[in-house]
Amino acid sequence: MSQVLDLPHPYLLFLGDTTEKGYAKTAFGLRDWARGRCVGEWSCAGATVTTDLPRLTPKEARARGARALVIGVANTGGVISESWIPSLVEALESGLDLISGMHAKLGNVPQLKAAAERLGRRLIDVRTPPKDIPIATGDKRSGKRLLTVGTDCAVGKKYTALALANAFSRRGLDADFRATGQTGILIAGGGIPMDAVVADFEAGAAEVLSPDAPAQHWDVIEGQGSLFHPAYAGVSLGLLHGSQPDVIVVCHEPNRKNLLGHEAYSLPDVAETIDMNLRLGRRTNSAIRCAGVSLDTSRFDADAAARLLAAESARLGMPVADPIRAGAAFERLVDSCLA
Repeated sequence: MSQVLDLPHPYLLFLGDTTEKGYAKTAFGLRDWARGRCVGEWSCAGATVTTDLPRLTPKEARARGARALVIGVANTGGVISESWIPSLVEALESGLDLISGMHAKLGNVPQLKAAAERLGRRLIDVRTPPKDIPIATGDKRSGKRLLTVGTDCAVGKKYTALALANAFSRRGLDADFRATGQTGILIAGGGIPMDAVVADFEAGAAEVLSPDAPAQHWDVIEGQGSLFHPAYAGVSLGLLHGSQPDVIVVCHEPNRKNLLGHEAYSLPDVAETIDMNLRLGRRTNSAIRCAGVSLDTSRFDADAAARLLAAESARLGMPVADPIRAGAAFERLVDSCLA
C-alpha cells in the first residue's frame, strides 16, 4: 500500500530564501543520495544556504535537461512562502513541472494552479499518504526491522538508514530502505509520508510500510522527529510502535544544544534517548535493542571526529560511528546491528 511514484527528472533544486542548513535537508538529501538526478540549484534573494551544485535559472536548467523543480526546503509547518511564488511560476513558465514535499499543497496556491493549467505543467505533491491505511494491529510480523531514531529533527536519521541499508546489501543481505519522509520518498521513489498520516493511523501506516517478509530480510526504516520533541513526538511514537523494530540506532548532532526551531528546549542526552526509545518500543517488540549510535561529525575535522567517536563509544559501551565517514567505526556499527 505504500505509494510508488513516477517522478519527472532530472531536478533543479530550489532552496527558497533559506538561511539555516537544517531546513534545506531535502535539497542536501537529493544531492547526496540522488546526485545523478540533480542538474543544479536555484534560490531567492536573501538565501545563504547552498548545496554547491551549479547555480542555474529554470530556463538554463531546462536547457540542460531538467524536467522538474523540486522544493528542497523542509521548513517548520511545511509552508510555501509567498516570496517563493514568483520563482515557482517562473519555473513553470520555463517548462518545468513542480515537485513538493511540503504540507501545503501546490494546487492550493491560486497562482501556481492557474499557471500550471495554462502551461500544461504538473504540480506533484509527494507528502500525500495512501488511502485506506488500517488501524495498527500490533501483531508480530516476520522478517527483521531496524529503525533510526533521534535526539531531534535533522540529525541524520535518513542518512543513517540509507547507509545501513546499503551496507547490509553490500554484505549480501536482502535489505530495503523504507522511506517515511518527503526527502526519503524522493530518493527511493516510494514510501509513506508519516507526518501526513492521521494520528490514529500512524502505527498502522508503519505496519503497512514494513509488512511480513522472509525471516532473513531487513527493512531499514527511516525515523522521523524525536520522542522528546514538543511538536513532533507523536509521529515518532507511532512509527516506533508500528515498526516493531528489532534494532534501533540513535542519531545525534553533537554540536547541537537545543532543538532546531524550538530553542527553549535543550536536547536530551544520547543515553536518555536510548532508554526512552527502548522502554516505549517494548510495547510492541519486547526484544528491541539498541545496536549503537550515529553521530553527524560534519563540523569536525577527521582527527577530532575520530576522537569524539571513540570517546562516545567508550562512554556508552556500544559502537558509535558517522556513516558518512564510513571506516572501521561504521563497520563495527553494522556488525552490531546484525549481531
